[in-house]
Amino acid sequence: MEDETYDAVFAPLTVSDTVPEELEFEVFQNEEEKKMSFKDLRGKWVVLAFYPKDFTFVCPTELEDLQKHYEAFQAEGAEIIVCSTDTIPVHKAWHDNSPAIGTLTYPMAADPSHVMSDLFGVLIEDEGVTHRGSFIIDPEGVIKCVEINHDSIGRNAEETLRKLKAAKFVNEHPGNVCPAAWEAGDDTLKPGLDLVGKL
Repeated sequence: MEDETYDAVFAPLTVSDTVPEELEFEVFQNEEEKKMSFKDLRGKWVVLAFYPKDFTFVCPTELEDLQKHYEAFQAEGAEIIVCSTDTIPVHKAWHDNSPAIGTLTYPMAADPSHVMSDLFGVLIEDEGVTHRGSFIIDPEGVIKCVEINHDSIGRNAEETLRKLKAAKFVNEHPGNVCPAAWEAGDDTLKPGLDLVGKL
């Protein structure tokens, strides 16, 4: 599929949209360059986190925070993929030189063509970089949560993990909703007329 077709048919993706499974991208992981697609990711939860660029300041703190929680995300059946508009060689150089980025074991996607960042609506066109955008995507490829921050505001991996667990719960328990600050094990709600005016 041509890039302009993505623009015309899919972009920008948001909550409840389905990520096209034919979307392919290159990643750097475990000292290797490889290709992935959202077809490969069907059947598992995905946390896709865009960040502005390599060799910056807030970005390594965010990516290291995600790495510290990577096993917890995997325990929920989720893969973490981070993405910037940098190339694979730049990802490798950053990984080889930054103590924080050197700890990463999850895939780092490269989007120098801006196809993915434009598709997900996080591209800052005049700068060629992205906002801090996080997307929680279910096993069918449907986007369940979106968070987009200004470049100066870092994200919290624990909060992303909490939202992933909430998204999983409501997927697995139709008719239930998670109230504010819900944590796994807390009570949920079943919307109905009997609750109107009582909350």
